[in-house]
Amino acid sequence: MVGLKEELLKSIWHAFTALDLDRSGKVLSHNLCTVLNVPHDPVALEEHFRDDDEGPVSNQGYMPYLNKFILERVQGNFDKVEFNRMCWTLCAKKNLSKSPLLISDEDAFKVWVIFNFLSEDKYPLIIVPEEIEYLLKKLTEAMGAGWQQEQFDHYKIALNTSQEGLSAWELIDLIGSGQFSKGMDGQTVSMAINEVFNELILDVLKQGYMLKKGHKRKNWTERWFVLKPNIISYYVSEDLKDKKGDIILDSNCCVEALPDKDGKKCLFLIKCLDKSFEISASDKKKKQEWIQAIQTTVNLLRAGSPPPHKEARQKRKELRQKLLAEQEELERQMKELQTANENKQKELETVRKQLEAAAARAAEEEKKRLQTQVELQDRFSLELEREKMVRQKMEEQVAQKSSELEQYLQRVRELEEMYKQLQEALEDEKQARQDEETVRKLQARLLEEESAKRAELEKWHLQQQQTIQMTEAEKQELENQRMIKEQALQVAMQQLEQLELERKEALEQYEEVKKKLEMAANNTKSWKDKVAHHEGLIRLIEPGSKNPHLITNWGPAAFTEAELEQRQKSWKGKKATSE
Repeated sequence: MVGLKEELLKSIWHAFTALDLDRSGKVLSHNLCTVLNVPHDPVALEEHFRDDDEGPVSNQGYMPYLNKFILERVQGNFDKVEFNRMCWTLCAKKNLSKSPLLISDEDAFKVWVIFNFLSEDKYPLIIVPEEIEYLLKKLTEAMGAGWQQEQFDHYKIALNTSQEGLSAWELIDLIGSGQFSKGMDGQTVSMAINEVFNELILDVLKQGYMLKKGHKRKNWTERWFVLKPNIISYYVSEDLKDKKGDIILDSNCCVEALPDKDGKKCLFLIKCLDKSFEISASDKKKKQEWIQAIQTTVNLLRAGSPPPHKEARQKRKELRQKLLAEQEELERQMKELQTANENKQKELETVRKQLEAAAARAAEEEKKRLQTQVELQDRFSLELEREKMVRQKMEEQVAQKSSELEQYLQRVRELEEMYKQLQEALEDEKQARQDEETVRKLQARLLEEESAKRAELEKWHLQQQQTIQMTEAEKQELENQRMIKEQALQVAMQQLEQLELERKEALEQYEEVKKKLEMAANNTKSWKDKVAHHEGLIRLIEPGSKNPHLITNWGPAAFTEAELEQRQKSWKGKKATSE
C-alpha cells in the first residue's frame, strides 16, 4: 500500500499545485473520492474547507486531510487510468505547452503518466537523465528504429550543465518535438507510446491475438489476450471494450506445450487449480514467446517478485541511490582529504614560517657571532697594539728611570755638597735671626703704643657718630609729628565741610517739613470748618451715653444708634429740600 500511495501522490501533486485550494479544494477532494472509490465524508470535507482564518486550507493543511480521509481508505479497487485522467484534466490546461507537438493530447497524457511512474520520489517531481534514456530507448525499440546513443549523450551533457532533470511538461515537449523520433510518422510514435504505456503503467507483459478453445462447445475462437502480472484477460478485439473472461494466475499454475491436433498448430496449455485453457498461437515464435512470458509471470508470483519493469526500475533506483551514496561518500572523503590537505598545508606553512623564523634567527645569530668575532678580533688587535705600546713605553720609562737614577745619584751628591753649604748658611742665619728678634721686639712696642692711640681715636669717632645719629632721629620724629598733625588738620577740615553740608541739608529738610506742617494745619482747619458747617458737630467731648455704642473700623463711635437714626432722617430731609 505504501508504493500505491506514492504513485497516487505523484498524480495528485500535479493537480494539487495547479489548483487554488481556497476555491477548488472541495472539487479536488470530491473528485478523488469518486475516482478512488472512497466513501465521502462531507462533515470532514466542510470542516477542512470552512471559510475562516482557522481552517487548515494551506499547502501544509491539505496533506493531513488527504492522507487521513482519502489515501488511507484506498483499497486498490479503482481504475488507475481514470484516476490519472482526472488529475491530468486538472493540471494539463495550465501547464501543457501551447506550441504545436507531433503527438496528440492522449499521447501527452500517457507520457505524463509514464513520467509519474519513472520520476524520483521527491518534490518537485523530475525525471533524471538515466530514466529519460530508459524511456527513449523503450520508445525507439517499440518504433523499430535504432537507438542514437551519441545523440543522447550530447543531449545529456547539455542537460546536466543546466539542471538535474526534466519536469513532466518538459518531457512531453521533448518527445513531442520529435528530436529522438526523426523519420517516424505520428502514428508510429503514438503506437510506441501506447505500447510503453501498456507495459509500464497497465502492467501489460504481453498482448496479442490467439485462438482459444471453448469449455462447453469446444470450438476455437479468436480472442485478444492481455497478460498481466497475475491475470490473463481476453477480449473480443484489441479495443478492450468487450471482455470475455479472465485466467487467474497464481503460484500453482503452469504452462506446457501441446502437440498439434484437430488441425490446430502451435498449441499450449495453461493449467490452473480449477480449469485448464488450450490456446493456439499464430506461429511457433509467438507460441514460444507466450509460453515463456506466462512461465516467467508464474515464477515471479511464486517468488513474490514485482513485474520485470517495476523490478528493473527499482534496481535502477537502488543503483542510482548507491551511486549517489558512493558519490556523496567520495565527496565526503574528498572534503576530508581536502580539509586534511588544507590542514597539512597550514601545518607546512606554519613549519615553513617556523623554519624561516629559525633561519632568520640563525642568520641573525650568525651575523651577531661574526660581528662579535670581528669585534673581538678588533679588540684583541687593539689590545695587542696597546700592549706593544705599553711595553714600548715601559722600556722607554725604564731607560728614562735609569737616566733619572743617574741624575738622582748626581743630585744626591750635589745635595750633600749643598747640605754642607746650608750648615754654614744656617749658622749665619741663626745669628741674623737673633738680630732680627731684637728689632722685632722694638717694633712690637711701637705697634702697641700706636694701637692704643688708634683705639682711643676710634672711641671718640664712635661717640661722635652716635651723637649725629641721635640728632637725625629727633629731627625725623619731629617731621613725622608735623605730618601727622597736618593730616589730622586736613581730616578735621573735611569733617567740618561735611558737617556744614549736613547742616544745610538739615535746614532744607526743616523748611520742607515746616511747609508740610503748615499745609497740614491749613487742611485740618478747613476740614473742621467744613464739618462744622455741614453737620454742626463741633462740641466738647463729653461722657458718652450709657446706651450701647456703635463700633466702627476705628473703634467705638461718638454717638449711639438712636442718634445715628435721627441724623440720617435729618440728612434725608436736607437732601430732599436741596433737590
